[in-house]
Amino acid sequence: MENQNYTIKDIARMAGVSAGTVDRVLHNRGDVSQKSREKVQKVLDEIDYQPNMFAIGLAAKKRYNFICVIPSYIEHDYWDSVAAGINRAQKELRPFNINVSFLHYNQADKVSYEEVCRKLEETEVDAVLLAPNFRQTTLTLIAYLDENKIPYVFIDFNIEEANALKYIGQDSYKSGYIAAKILMRNYTEGQELALFLSNNKDNPAEIQMQRRLNGFMQYINEMNPSLKVYEVVLNKTNPEKNKDILDNLFRLHPQTALGAVFNSRVYQVGRYLRENGLQMQGLIGYDLLHDNVELLKSGEVSYLIGQRPGLQGYCGVKALCDHVVFKKAIDPIKYMPIDILIKENIDFYFEFEQQ
Repeated sequence: MENQNYTIKDIARMAGVSAGTVDRVLHNRGDVSQKSREKVQKVLDEIDYQPNMFAIGLAAKKRYNFICVIPSYIEHDYWDSVAAGINRAQKELRPFNINVSFLHYNQADKVSYEEVCRKLEETEVDAVLLAPNFRQTTLTLIAYLDENKIPYVFIDFNIEEANALKYIGQDSYKSGYIAAKILMRNYTEGQELALFLSNNKDNPAEIQMQRRLNGFMQYINEMNPSLKVYEVVLNKTNPEKNKDILDNLFRLHPQTALGAVFNSRVYQVGRYLRENGLQMQGLIGYDLLHDNVELLKSGEVSYLIGQRPGLQGYCGVKALCDHVVFKKAIDPIKYMPIDILIKENIDFYFEFEQQ
């Protein structure tokens, strides 16, 4: 149907119902019979009705409180980028009476996560953006949110059986599979592969890393089943200990020419290579941290996989607003692109929050 501005009275006339019924359907309030709702919806679909969102925001008297539960962070790291995207969305949504605040937890600390979840339950909130972590604690939290009809969106990691309004992030398994496919382009017969893992690899908080690893090894088992693979466990906070571990790796296994890091700390391996005058045939890692990008440009790191963390935060808040304020239908999943960055294209790639 030809696009034009339709009033509530126009829609009511076309649907054969009262203007009050149309208003209740548009704003999802009051009792409307299923038959009347279907009549109104049929007309809305035919005219491709788009409400004036800005007018709705200005007219709204209710104030909305959104809480974002994410790990604490330092400048330029992954979660700093997520927070920047959230803050950008908050600025855009101020006319709609939306307040966005944060609750931060220590990513590897279950007690810290539990405390934040308890604090959330004690806070008056209309919607939650959640970076889920320890599984059982998360399930307890979302049971509370479901019971109280508080919508929530997951970012970065998905718990599939939960009743989240939306998941925004990468498909971790596929990103691992693609990482292996990219890295093995550098493979020469006789070379060996090191998987650089975290000393927290068995921590439930590291399930994202485990999914990447599983996808990575799926490709290796399919395409290079005879490849020699070593697991190298690095310490998150002890670089001196890591030097000894890496010294032993390259002394005992001099054919180790390929490496994969499944978290944001590929710089740990890249720095070691630079400081010791070594070069791997291929080294891949995740996230565009400053140190990772610098090592990509200088050649110690071959590939980085970007996850657009700023866009995740931005889209998460916008999805909550669309659902809570504008009563829009929300698609349940938004997968982020699996961006492959090399030194030749990194300067042309911009994080969402820098645009």
